[in-house]
Amino acid sequence: MELKRKIRVLVVDDSLVFREVLARGLSSDDSIEVVATANDPYDARDKILKYKPDVMTCDVEMPKMNGIEFIRRLIPQYPLPIIVVSTISGAVFDAMNNGAIDFVAKPNVSSAKSVEQFINEMIMKIKIASAANVQLGEDKLEMSTLKEISTTHSQHLIAIGASTGGTEAIYQILKTLPSCIPGIVVVQHIPPVFSKMLADRLNTSTSFQVKEASTGDYIEKGKVYIAPGDHHMKIKKIGDRYRVECFHGEKVNGHCPSVDVLFESVAKEAGSNAIGVILTGMGYDGAKGLLSMRKNGAKTIGQDEKTSVVYGMPKVAFNIGAVEKQTSLDNIANTIYATLTPR
Repeated sequence: MELKRKIRVLVVDDSLVFREVLARGLSSDDSIEVVATANDPYDARDKILKYKPDVMTCDVEMPKMNGIEFIRRLIPQYPLPIIVVSTISGAVFDAMNNGAIDFVAKPNVSSAKSVEQFINEMIMKIKIASAANVQLGEDKLEMSTLKEISTTHSQHLIAIGASTGGTEAIYQILKTLPSCIPGIVVVQHIPPVFSKMLADRLNTSTSFQVKEASTGDYIEKGKVYIAPGDHHMKIKKIGDRYRVECFHGEKVNGHCPSVDVLFESVAKEAGSNAIGVILTGMGYDGAKGLLSMRKNGAKTIGQDEKTSVVYGMPKVAFNIGAVEKQTSLDNIANTIYATLTPR
């Protein structure tokens, strides 16, 4: 029987100690081979050409050229799946915007438990990245001049779920949509702290008012609510409005926050007054919840394979009949808008 080929990884970091810790940790997994390490982007460039890795891990702060600029220059020439390793900083979203597909926060190297958790997370994300579809940046359609959404949709809401590759996909959708649409609730699989950073970034880079959700928030037109990175989020109908509830809980489908938790609550509380959108990501979180939404009359949209960084969650949702309309990332905003506007 033919042995499965190992995932070839290049580790890029300016710290010798950290390179060795990461390389040793990744190599402990039988499916991963660290083919080389590099101490700066120029060293990495040469080793990419020599070793042809399947996945690269890349520090953000490095000498000679920072990781974000390196990724920006590299991706058009060599579309390689990249996982950014960074201290807790909004810089990870700059890296994602320039072509990286995921990120992991650097551990506390003095804590063995922190390092172990970091290595396990990196191994998982490298396996996902090895099958990822690296997206090259393209100009996106702007819809800022579109007309006001009909007031008949004042009780509508939009629910979005995403995982790997989702931060950039969500940005592209929000950047394209006009802020006159109904309120949006979002579950993105993301660590704590980074969820607020994501919300703050989207708040300043789109026409929407975006915040990390809190219990008691009421969903309003032109506003977006991002689930906290360590809380589930659901909605509750209060009169003719929808209120957000965030709470600690066990992982659902391996995640907290879980897309299914949100979608199931939207199916129950909003019924046909909702639009559900499932985006790029590994696994199956959100598929059953989206099916519940569709069965209760909601319009449902799934990202297609070609534009998904990882065609996992939207594929499962499509296969079980949860997706009414499957379309490209570039067309999702158009599809949402068309659903809300009179024919």
